[in-house]
Amino acid sequence: MGRDSSSGSGMSESVLRKVLLSYFYVGIWIFLSFSVIVYNKYILDPKMYNWPYPISLTMIHMTFCASLAVLLVRVLRLVDLPSSPTMTRELYVSSVVPIGALYAFSLWFSNSAYIYLSVSFIQMLKALMPVAVYSISIFLNKEAFRSSTMANMLSISLGVAIAAYGEARFNTLGVVLQLGAVAFEATRLVLIQVLLSSKGITLNPITTLYYVSPCCLVFLTLPWAIVEFPMLRSTPAFHFDFLIFGTNSFCAFALNLAVFLLVGKTSALTMNVAGVVKDWLLIAFSWSVIRDTITTINLIGYGIAFLGVAFYNHVKLQALKAKEAQKKSAPNDEEARSLMEERISDGIGRKNDSQA
Repeated sequence: MGRDSSSGSGMSESVLRKVLLSYFYVGIWIFLSFSVIVYNKYILDPKMYNWPYPISLTMIHMTFCASLAVLLVRVLRLVDLPSSPTMTRELYVSSVVPIGALYAFSLWFSNSAYIYLSVSFIQMLKALMPVAVYSISIFLNKEAFRSSTMANMLSISLGVAIAAYGEARFNTLGVVLQLGAVAFEATRLVLIQVLLSSKGITLNPITTLYYVSPCCLVFLTLPWAIVEFPMLRSTPAFHFDFLIFGTNSFCAFALNLAVFLLVGKTSALTMNVAGVVKDWLLIAFSWSVIRDTITTINLIGYGIAFLGVAFYNHVKLQALKAKEAQKKSAPNDEEARSLMEERISDGIGRKNDSQA
């Protein structure tokens, strides 16, 4: 009995440790994601730091992340640790380049929206991400059409539409930019499955930044040269603040590592659920600290969208549990089948022995 109780105690301690670690990973991701969003808003908003150059900010992030990723990859190679999968030129051009292009436009449009929209309203618009991912997955034949899921997607869209109707600082350009960012990011997520996962290529955040960041820089160069470079050249009084942009870029790099840590140690579904908590925290922060106006209609609309996203995550969780249960039952069925075959063979053997 003593052995059983100690075994149960050890098991409960192990479960408790895993739960606490999961909360720790979630906390780190929420903190870093929260910090990057608020920091970007602070830099880009004309009423705050007033540096409204989203393409330039994105390029600073990509330059910092690419430089640090190259350094880390070379260090890993020096100590003979696995650093990156084999990447041929053909695979890079056919898979990484389109993903990098979509990532560049997603970041550009997303950062641009902070100039025109409040943090709270941007988070409400981001609730459309499951709708965009599901729609693009159907279009690319990666997921089957289900009327129940589509009804769920329509409820999320309705909630976001109500939130947009009640927005006090509605800006058409800002909404178009944020919806464009959602569309580019959703397409990127689906293409990662189509172009990389289907070929057995998995990239951790360091190797992702190692391959994707230079590609992002290339795709951002042309719009930067046309849109922002002339404006930057006409403001010679600007002095690059290494503390502001350095810490901002480091937060962006750390967030990429935190995403990998959270998904690797828990699951992508956990990150989706944590993302809902982060959105509510950002809405509360936007209202209480930044003093953004949040109307009752805003909250009703986002509440409807929130319930739709929560139900979507619940359905995904049930499907995941069913899949895991099926995997666990398969070996048991195989074991029962082999045991039955052994018993039948033993019975035949005994029958032959008695006949002899």
